Amino acid sequence: MSITTEHRELILPQAETMLLGMGPSHPAMHGIIRLNLALDGERVADATIDIGFLHRGFEKMVERHTWNQAIIYTDRLNYVSAMINNVGYCLAVERLLGVETPPRCVYLRVIMSELSRVMDHLTCIAAQIMETGAMTVFLYCMKAREWIYEVVEMCCGARVTTNWTRVGGLMADVPADFPDAVRQRIPELRFVISEIDKLVTRNRIFIDRYRNVGVMPRDEAISRGFTGPCLRASGVPFDVRRDQPYLNYDEFDFEIPVGTNGDVYDRYLVRMFEMEQSLRIVEQALDKLPEGPVSVEDKSITLPDKKDVYGNIEGLINQFKLIMNGHGIKPPPGEVYQAVEAPNGELGFYIISTGEASPYKCRCRPPCLPLTAAMPRMIIGEMVADIIPIFGSINMIGGELDG
Repeated sequence: MSITTEHRELILPQAETMLLGMGPSHPAMHGIIRLNLALDGERVADATIDIGFLHRGFEKMVERHTWNQAIIYTDRLNYVSAMINNVGYCLAVERLLGVETPPRCVYLRVIMSELSRVMDHLTCIAAQIMETGAMTVFLYCMKAREWIYEVVEMCCGARVTTNWTRVGGLMADVPADFPDAVRQRIPELRFVISEIDKLVTRNRIFIDRYRNVGVMPRDEAISRGFTGPCLRASGVPFDVRRDQPYLNYDEFDFEIPVGTNGDVYDRYLVRMFEMEQSLRIVEQALDKLPEGPVSVEDKSITLPDKKDVYGNIEGLINQFKLIMNGHGIKPPPGEVYQAVEAPNGELGFYIISTGEASPYKCRCRPPCLPLTAAMPRMIIGEMVADIIPIFGSINMIGGELDG
């Protein structure tokens, strides 16, 4: 692969240095990342990183659609945990509107957000460990993720791009057997997490591949904008759910796991511990799950029931006013920034309303962008083989990184 003039200026090769392009077609680069490496033998002497092979224009697409139509685009940010993206965006719009969703909606959003976090961490660990040579763990993780997908499908009929939330609530209430289905899966998920732990955590091969590799010191992690498991692995106990509470996370008892070395091994351990904490939150939320509506009772925000749309003129007009272009939800003029704790860290939406049916401005803070930007810093001085576990440890998701 050729190195451009720009890259030659960024990479200063020594006499014995070889320039090498890694990705985007390399399978470990997930199809959208290119590392421009200067190699001194098998060691990385210098590096730059290119993103942008998947640019979809998320922010401009949101600005060209109505407030609720934008939800389908949030699905496609981190598509491994789409429901958390949905919730974060809807919370931002609800702050503009000055509305609070009913208690049942709040608890259901928490439950599905935490199950989505488990699903995301399982996927990250599965891919990272498979790319370093262990297929069995990948299969265990995919088996467990499938159990959560079944719950997601119960809620909305979809599995990946869920379109589950609505501004002011949810698309629909969950089925009656939802709590039992979730409770049934929790011990099974814990058993799989235990299996992964026994296979990997004290495995000498993986300890040698992960420990003291891709180290990011605490102060530098902060200065580079790290959040999520990668920041906590560096010893910073920042978690949006605890430090800037949203929904009702301040009501739940859970711990924030923190690492000490800031290396690939600590990032793996943090995700392993976080899955257990998420299951603890889900259990507490199920025990307290109240009855009641799942959307605000405001005809200027919430779509009417289908029986009203098809059964009376008022319901039909209400549907028309909320769906047709130029109508719909119209938050008052203002601006907000709303952050949620996504699996990769702080996912934030900065939204400006001018009182129209579409956002004037939508800016998304993708948590894996600062992590990906720090890849050259983490791989310089390491071996070429170390690039794979380091890149896997930041859990780069293309739709989120380059949305």
